[in-house]
Amino acid sequence: VVFNLFLVTITTFHSQMLLCIFPNTSFALVYQAVQALYHDPDPAGKERASVWLGELQRSMYAWELADQLLQLKQDVESCYFAAQTMKMKIQMSFFELPPETHIALRDSLLSHIQSLKDLSPIIVTQLALAIADLALQMASWKGCVHTLIEKYSNDVSSMTFLIEILTVLPEEVHSRSLRIGANRRTEIIEDLAYYSSTVVTLLMTCVEKSGSNEKMLIKVFRCLGSWFNLGVLDSNFMANNQLLMVLFQVLQRDETSTNLHEAASDCVCSALYAIENVDTHMPLALQLFQGVLTLETAYHMAVAREDLDKVLNYCRIFTELCETFLETTVRSPGQGMGDLRTLELLLICAGHPQYEVVEISFNFWYRLGENLYKTNDPALHGIFRPYIQRLLHGLARHCQLDPDHEGIPEDTDDFGEFRMRVSDLVKDVIFLVGSMECFSQLYSTLKEGNPPWEVTEAVLFIMAAIAKSVDPENNPTLTEVLEQVVLLPETVHIAVRYTSIELVGEMSEVVDRNPRFLDPVLNYLMKGLREKTLASVAAKAIHNICSVCRDHMAQHFQGLLDIARALDSFALTTEAAVGLLKGTALVLARLPLEKIAECLSDLCAVQVMALKKLLSQDPRNGKAADPTVWLDRLAVIFRHTNPIVENGQTHPCQKVIQEIWPVLSETLNTHQADNRIVERCCRCLRFAVRCVGKGSASLLQPLVTQMVSVYQVYPHSCFLYLGSILVDEYGMEEGCRQGLLDMLQALCMPTFQLLEQTNGLRNHPDTVDDLFRLATRFVQRSPITLLSSGIIVHIIQCAIAATTLDHRDANCSVMKFVRDLIHTGVSNDHEDDFELRKQLIGQAMGQHGQQLVTQLMHTCCFCLPPYTLPDVAEVLWEIMVFDRPTFCRWLENALKGLPKETSGGAVTVTHKQLTDFHKQVTSAEECKQVCWAIREFTRLFR
Repeated sequence: VVFNLFLVTITTFHSQMLLCIFPNTSFALVYQAVQALYHDPDPAGKERASVWLGELQRSMYAWELADQLLQLKQDVESCYFAAQTMKMKIQMSFFELPPETHIALRDSLLSHIQSLKDLSPIIVTQLALAIADLALQMASWKGCVHTLIEKYSNDVSSMTFLIEILTVLPEEVHSRSLRIGANRRTEIIEDLAYYSSTVVTLLMTCVEKSGSNEKMLIKVFRCLGSWFNLGVLDSNFMANNQLLMVLFQVLQRDETSTNLHEAASDCVCSALYAIENVDTHMPLALQLFQGVLTLETAYHMAVAREDLDKVLNYCRIFTELCETFLETTVRSPGQGMGDLRTLELLLICAGHPQYEVVEISFNFWYRLGENLYKTNDPALHGIFRPYIQRLLHGLARHCQLDPDHEGIPEDTDDFGEFRMRVSDLVKDVIFLVGSMECFSQLYSTLKEGNPPWEVTEAVLFIMAAIAKSVDPENNPTLTEVLEQVVLLPETVHIAVRYTSIELVGEMSEVVDRNPRFLDPVLNYLMKGLREKTLASVAAKAIHNICSVCRDHMAQHFQGLLDIARALDSFALTTEAAVGLLKGTALVLARLPLEKIAECLSDLCAVQVMALKKLLSQDPRNGKAADPTVWLDRLAVIFRHTNPIVENGQTHPCQKVIQEIWPVLSETLNTHQADNRIVERCCRCLRFAVRCVGKGSASLLQPLVTQMVSVYQVYPHSCFLYLGSILVDEYGMEEGCRQGLLDMLQALCMPTFQLLEQTNGLRNHPDTVDDLFRLATRFVQRSPITLLSSGIIVHIIQCAIAATTLDHRDANCSVMKFVRDLIHTGVSNDHEDDFELRKQLIGQAMGQHGQQLVTQLMHTCCFCLPPYTLPDVAEVLWEIMVFDRPTFCRWLENALKGLPKETSGGAVTVTHKQLTDFHKQVTSAEECKQVCWAIREFTRLFR
């Protein structure tokens, strides 16, 4: 009733609008839609209900509707929908409510959560979130924690929802959905810190009153963890608090249930994370350190009972302990809280038969390796070396396949991904043990013993991980390993052969230093290439050999060419086939110049013939056959055929590319409506142009004509990208500039039409990205041509609009264009055209400067994620370098337009903060100072 009174002001004010949006909405209709959403067996019916209810939630009518549904309490589904709507409206649309209605809304929500507390936990959670989000935004609600505890703590029946509110409140402080700003956030955190001891005391009282009530204990631990995560609990108070003892007692008890164990483990992990700066939390750090060390016995008991859930929980706690005390352990190993028993706990976990257990600790071992690498202290390395050796021994065991495993090792299943992570970890920590020492030890286990196949395979797998870090110069062990591996009989387990081929590929540096091994290695790999299950891994190894041993492989080019011609007779993955062609192209580039043209023609012939064959076939069902495989193969050949050509020499690939052009042109025309295939065509042409550089001049006219013609009908963004390649190659050629400008103008018209549609920028980020790549290339290669043209005004206006686009690549391209454009007015001031460039940039800035600065400030405060801010800073820096006095005025005007208060009445930015920011930016002497200032300032609006 209270909330309905407050809604009168809104509903009368917006009644006309509401009648337009939902003129005949009745509760019966809403109930019907909610029932359809949850119970309609027809997916289309569910979808229609979801869309309709989504529109309803976004309307102003949703406030009143949700309130009334919660009052009526008809069923769980409608109450959940209403509670979720309330939460969403408060998160996203709080600005819709006038300030005088906030108190009524608060009272209404508290009334609802009390009356619905027994209906469903998920409804209580949604309402708790709504109350928390309201408290964070409502500046007039002072001391909300105190108010809630005072109102409900004496009522046992209210305790469940009170603790739920106190759990989600700290979690929501850093919610991305709420843009409450740094000032309000600081105010809230200080307020929560002030009342944190009251909350902990309340939680301890709950534990005492509820006894062994498991559900209440879980809620208490979740709540405590939430306050630890926010970092507001007083460590001295917590160190002596009974609640900490309760936590460890629960974790030590063998009979603790799985759910309670997980909640207690989460809470301890949160506490450990909160004291990462150990020196400032010494009393609590000591209690947690000693408490975790007491859990070793409980871990062994969980292992004995085969309780994997508990084992994983203990391993999480041990890992978090090691992460928290990492710096202490490295600084003073074996002393105080640098006690190396922490590492022993992780190595005990590494001994568990399930690989998922040891995997939890990987991040700690990475960080330990990184820390020790930076300290570069041999004595310190010596202390930790035995622990790393034991870890590597355990990892090798975990990498073993099952003895009854058939076939090759799988890369894509969970175990395959685990082995990849082991490989990465081994590479990162091997320096502590010594690559050569470890490699030799592993080899000796194979040489001296006669281990089962699964042990052999795991050892070879670890050897492959470290092979590249072993110095290949004059190393008899490496050459002996290579010699023995290529002699492996075909009768060994297929997985051993698979991993041995991987090892050979990783030892390509050894082959390069010892070319006598090249023939036996290639013979060994060719055997693998002919076998279906080994073909792809053998192809990858051959690719590695080609990449490293290019000069030695030149004599084998004919063999590579034969493989390339028969590529589809091998059972290769697409990636492996392309890799083989890449290796072949790398070797081709090392042949004498006079041989390259003929060999390139032979290498491309298979692909070209296949494309011609596809073009000659009649389309099936009106659709031509897919040429992407052949286009990708041509692209990789052009990309990696990079012979050294002296000035004045004709590029050996020029003639071949001219011969292939008609086929590529016809393929492009045939598939012009298919974006995927057109992208592959453009990619192929891009590498062809890059391959021969200015040697592709004869293609320029027909290529540009075809691009522009197709783009008018099918505006594929890849044409813009290809255009940027052409500008990069030919933009400095006087005779090409006007033609390239005409191309740009012809491509811009359909592009602008596309981007001016509703949500055009957001729906076509690739087009934005490629358009500004093209424009940037023009700025870099021929700035006067672009700046003197009529199209520049439209491109700048489009760029200003696109600065708001939250898309990493597109936004980066836009910012780079604007930055490079303005930089043109100050760079290369010794060149003849400098004064004209400076004048043209001055005109453009006079016309668009204020709008650009205002938009950039609005964008970085309200639209863009923090990682984009360095790009914004660079643009502002360039504007300031070009004309500092004018920029100071533009920035002042832009800052005046920013909102000073939130809709909840909290101060977003003070006058002093505005003037300080203005001064920091305008007095900056380098770009990074502007970046720091923007980073701090934009936090006020996030």
